[in-house]
Amino acid sequence: MQINLLFMAHALNGLLMIGMPIVLGIYLTRKFHYGWRLWFIGAAGFIISQVGHIPFNNLLNNLFLKGSLPMPPQAYRSLILAIIAGLSAGVFEEVTRYLVMRFWAKDARSWRKGVLLGAGHGGTEAILLGGLVFYAFIQMAAYQGADLSKLVPANQLAAAQQQITAYWSATWYDSLLGAVERFFTIPVQICLGVIVVQVFTRKRIYWLGAAILWHATIDAVAVYSNGYFRSFGWGTYAVEGLIGIMSLISVGIIFALRQPEPAEPESAPPALIEPLPLTSKQVEETPENLDNSRFN
Repeated sequence: MQINLLFMAHALNGLLMIGMPIVLGIYLTRKFHYGWRLWFIGAAGFIISQVGHIPFNNLLNNLFLKGSLPMPPQAYRSLILAIIAGLSAGVFEEVTRYLVMRFWAKDARSWRKGVLLGAGHGGTEAILLGGLVFYAFIQMAAYQGADLSKLVPANQLAAAQQQITAYWSATWYDSLLGAVERFFTIPVQICLGVIVVQVFTRKRIYWLGAAILWHATIDAVAVYSNGYFRSFGWGTYAVEGLIGIMSLISVGIIFALRQPEPAEPESAPPALIEPLPLTSKQVEETPENLDNSRFN
């Protein structure tokens, strides 16, 4: 019974990560009557941001490892690296979000449209991660009880066995933490979409800085607390609790920035075409004209 429950929890984890943003997208598009266009633009914005974000992080890590960049002092290393990671995510994602609204989604100038763009951005992140999680579940299910010596190189056999054992030794509720985290982070991404749209609705660029700062703060707290709480034995639950608190704050920001939707421009009624006035032309009554009138 325990094995079956764990098996279902692992499968459900990936399916929830994929399904939750899709269900939310269906709800928002039907409620707002805007269709899926803005959702998919938000999705494209997330993917575009990662094209620069991931290589930048890899480059930064290599520079630290090679000594090209000085490693922060040991006492503050975790905190400084967490801040750098947060700023990296904030700058790449929020600047990309701003550019997408500036040059692509030029009609995204309202609260609802900011919500829909944010849902697409965060939803795509959840779907992609959920796909990876579900793919890992399929692999682990295939490896369970299999002869790994025939599937894995000898130098990787011990590590693979440890991974599989740890995967199937987790509690069922630990196996759902990925879906819980996505449940918390999607509102954060919606909040960031609403903040960035203020650049255009309020005509103030500093809202972009606010979005970068809030994004960086959330990511830095998540990265730093993951290592900090583990040293006290509190582990993942404390980290997810902090993310949950910041998610609630983000929901508050979403509704605090809510504004009435701009009125749709009314189409002008078609102009009436005035009929041309009928004019009568005096015709001289001559024998020739009277004769021609028989054919008219």
